[in-house]
Amino acid sequence: MNAVVLAAVVAPRGILLPESVLYGHAFAVLSTFVAINTVMYAALTIAKILPAPRLPRRRSGRRLRKETRSIYPDGEL
Repeated sequence: MNAVVLAAVVAPRGILLPESVLYGHAFAVLSTFVAINTVMYAALTIAKILPAPRLPRRRSGRRLRKETRSIYPDGEL
């Protein structure tokens, strides 16, 4: 007899673990860990998809040019 057919006969469809395991403390801890891990990876994926925020930079005096390099000598620095 095929193993899949034998497994379907032995266990009712959809029940993989007994109720005592599903309502146990260890299963609750494991399912909480899986839920937190799923939410964390979803947040990281969404953060990676979105473009990075660009903060406006203040132009300090050190970063400003003292002379214009434009072809228009009277233009802004």
